[in-house]
Amino acid sequence: MPLSYPDRPRRTRTTVRALLATVVAATTLVGCSDSDGPAESVSAFLSGWRSGTLHSVGFRDPTGARVPADQVMAEIRALSGELADQPPKLTSSGEPKVTGDSAEGRIRVTWQLPGTVEWSYERPIRLARGGDDAWQVIWEPALVQEQLLRGDRLAVRRVGAPRGGVLDAAGAPIVAPRPVVRVGVQPGEVTDPAALVRQLDAAFKAVRPVITPPVDLSDLPKRLADAKPEARVEVVTLREEAYRQIRDRIYDLPGTKFVTEQAELAPTREFARALLGSVDPATADDLAAKPGVYAEGDRVGHGGLQGRYDERLRGRPGVSVITERKGPEGTWGPSGTEVFRAEPQAGQTVKTTLDPAVQNAADAALRGERRRAALVAVRISDGVVLAAANGPGPAGENLAFTAQVPPGSTFKMVSTLGLLDRDAVSLDGPVDCPKTVTVDGRSFKNSDNFALGRVPFRTDFAKSCNTAFAALAPKLGPDGLAETGRTLGLEATWNLGADVFTGKVSTGGSAAERAAAAFGQGTTLVSPVAMAAATAAVARGRWEQPKLVLDPAPEQSAPAGPQLRPESVDPLRTMMREVVTAGTATALRGVPGGPVYGKTGTAEYDDNPANTHAWFVGWQGDVAFAVFVEKGGGSTESAVPITARFLRGLS
Repeated sequence: MPLSYPDRPRRTRTTVRALLATVVAATTLVGCSDSDGPAESVSAFLSGWRSGTLHSVGFRDPTGARVPADQVMAEIRALSGELADQPPKLTSSGEPKVTGDSAEGRIRVTWQLPGTVEWSYERPIRLARGGDDAWQVIWEPALVQEQLLRGDRLAVRRVGAPRGGVLDAAGAPIVAPRPVVRVGVQPGEVTDPAALVRQLDAAFKAVRPVITPPVDLSDLPKRLADAKPEARVEVVTLREEAYRQIRDRIYDLPGTKFVTEQAELAPTREFARALLGSVDPATADDLAAKPGVYAEGDRVGHGGLQGRYDERLRGRPGVSVITERKGPEGTWGPSGTEVFRAEPQAGQTVKTTLDPAVQNAADAALRGERRRAALVAVRISDGVVLAAANGPGPAGENLAFTAQVPPGSTFKMVSTLGLLDRDAVSLDGPVDCPKTVTVDGRSFKNSDNFALGRVPFRTDFAKSCNTAFAALAPKLGPDGLAETGRTLGLEATWNLGADVFTGKVSTGGSAAERAAAAFGQGTTLVSPVAMAAATAAVARGRWEQPKLVLDPAPEQSAPAGPQLRPESVDPLRTMMREVVTAGTATALRGVPGGPVYGKTGTAEYDDNPANTHAWFVGWQGDVAFAVFVEKGGGSTESAVPITARFLRGLS
């Protein structure tokens, strides 16, 4: 018999359904319960904004009408615009103030902008108590940012920083605003593109110095065909002085158009180009290498000092936040309101030791050289680099500082110092100079197979007798050449503020290797700046590390070398003078500016006597220098004439 409970009311299906509905309603109420205050509603709103889900918050618009939470979230994302994918940090500022069924609090909104910039501000947040006693947020676009209206969005714009300049020794900017002419073509006025290309090409090739790399006009006809008739197709930007040379040849050509403006440029196109580097629009590689640092449209230093010191020179870009609105064509455009701005920090300068007059003379001396070449000038009295010029070749290749090539007979300067230090030779002591000499089975000869016989050593030096030096090599010992080279700064670690190769001097090896090294062959390698500094050491009497970048000062310079023995260096200077007065560089006897001292050099490479580099190292007054011509043949044919042009340019 079933049990009965007379005192317990029976539950009907209707009652159960009602109870379930009550439970469901309790779990899906929009807003907070009557036990929660406005602070809890504010907290729920801030949490939901960050997470992207606002279902636990109730909303009304300023008229009191309810607004769905999903609509509010969608509007917040739309208003946030370019910042939508990085929600802000959100905090409440104290307890909301309650007045009857209304309350008002404050929230702090902090956006993380590019470049570690924070944009932070407070906004009032209003709430209203509903009929169910739940506090609901009054939604309006100004809650995101006070100047936003429905249909607006926030947009972030980068504000470029003024780039710092690279300065010369006097503190003047090397790169400064200079006049240029942009040459363009209007397609609708061109009837014969092929003829136009021929005329422009001939004119551009007539510019002196030659435009390097040449202006490529191969795609100009296609670009003209693809462009609108009234468009402007850019061809090239010329320095004003280059444009003036060919103005009469191109000004009246069909379709040509010209715009004069200012551009940041060095005094001349070739002015220390490889050493300075360039400043160009950011490339895809730049953007990939430093995401968040570079942005599209930034100008970035590439190569040389511009690349090495780019972070210092470029400064720190600023950030602007603006409001945007869609235009009639459906594209976003500024609404004219800037709501935040972090000013850029201007870049700092980099001060160098370059002397414009000396640099211009060096560049001019290399201007007509078709082979790759370099010229470095160093002031003897204090070791500063006055000029670093590079001839034709890749724009970013600083052959003057980084070449690793055999020095040829210029290294007889080092060998002679070592021999004099060991009292192995003297100015007038006789040394044989035969046509050939054999060492350890290897035959050595002189240029053009000359022979001097038994002559004073000063004559061997002035005439550059290879066989004499090959025969004297044993007197230097296995390491004597390297030891002497180190007293002149070779192989040392320099802190110039730029990449530099300081040399590698042959040491040890077979008797034949030591014989070759004695006149600059073998495994010895140097750079023009290393040889210029070594030459300055001979003129000065002591090696000091060259200086190039003064501010920011590089790390501590290499220590100075030992004082050179007067008994050694004085005769060496005498012999270097006789190279000019009676030796292999007599073409320099008549240059203005005082006595010239030096040493010629022809350096074989690839173990092929037919392949030779040309050198000249020397000094005049307070300026020491090294000239190098890759594949230059005999030094008297290339390096010496360049030296003459350089010294005349200084006078």
